[in-house]
Amino acid sequence: MAWGNQRREWHDSVDEANLERLNYGEFPDDELVITTWHEDEPVEEAFWFSQFSAVHPSLVLETTYIMHVAPSASEAALLRTFANAQE
Repeated sequence: MAWGNQRREWHDSVDEANLERLNYGEFPDDELVITTWHEDEPVEEAFWFSQFSAVHPSLVLETTYIMHVAPSASEAALLRTFANAQE
């Protein structure tokens, strides 16, 4: 799930990298990478979506990774926001 500046570009680059990795051919469901971008939504809604609506057709999603690309770190605030989105 991509949120924030250039969310579409991140979304598209992940899709393209997966297609390239698989030679633009057929691939099994367990190789599928599903991406979404969250425009006009607060980050809290994107975090909620990642925890309660994100599914994969053949794999159980057990771990969430947050990648924050920005000029300054805000790890504590993002983790707090992620935890609050569980409520």
